[in-house]
Amino acid sequence: MATIDLNSDVGESFGNWTFGDDAAIIASVTSVNVAGGFHAGDPTTIRATCAAAAAAGVTVGAHPGYRDLAGFGRRFIEMDAAELSNDVIYQIGAVQALARAAGTAVRYVKPHGALYNTIAHHPVQAQAVVDAVLAVDPTLPLMVLPNSEIERLARAAGLRTVSEAFADRAYNPDGSLVSRTLPGAVLHSVEAVTAQVIRLALDGTVVAIDGSVIAVPATSICLHGDTPDAVRLAAAVRSALLGAGVSIASFV
Repeated sequence: MATIDLNSDVGESFGNWTFGDDAAIIASVTSVNVAGGFHAGDPTTIRATCAAAAAAGVTVGAHPGYRDLAGFGRRFIEMDAAELSNDVIYQIGAVQALARAAGTAVRYVKPHGALYNTIAHHPVQAQAVVDAVLAVDPTLPLMVLPNSEIERLARAAGLRTVSEAFADRAYNPDGSLVSRTLPGAVLHSVEAVTAQVIRLALDGTVVAIDGSVIAVPATSICLHGDTPDAVRLAAAVRSALLGAGVSIASFV
């Protein structure tokens, strides 16, 4: 029987601004990527999200991004490598402390948004992220895009990597994600999302935006919590996978 982890980005509310339905998303997934406060999230949100995950038996990961609240971490920032490492260390540490206060622990790291996409091909920033994880805890797995620069550098440094695919994102023929600035970058229909997820879980492939079939080996599949109708899509994905005979469990 195939087994897959389902992860989602959560804890992205900030101050009086409420974003997403974390409780409903947590009910459908097995791992959650908790925002570290730079692209979204605040201390109260982080602690409450970690507590909700702990109560549901869901694995907690730290979700560091660029220092970009206004752009939700989806804009590239050219940074000194040491500064980027320190920013990532800071965010992991924040989630670690608040997770501990909530009765759980950070079990992995997944970079967010533009940082995630940049380190797939940018060796300097990818190494900065690897260095940050090594400095905090070299036993923490790093969730990455398969066949990417960050995957190569992390493995070379002795870090465990977790290959990730996306339920609701379109792919380029080279295995990268289609830019959100382009039409068709995000899949919205239940039919399209569930079909892509089942194909990923059973075959390890996806149909790219040009119609070609590409290999995307994945241990975890991401369900974005900030897309329209995210809660319904998450429940539908979970149901479709179980219906296809796929076991759903955390990779930890």
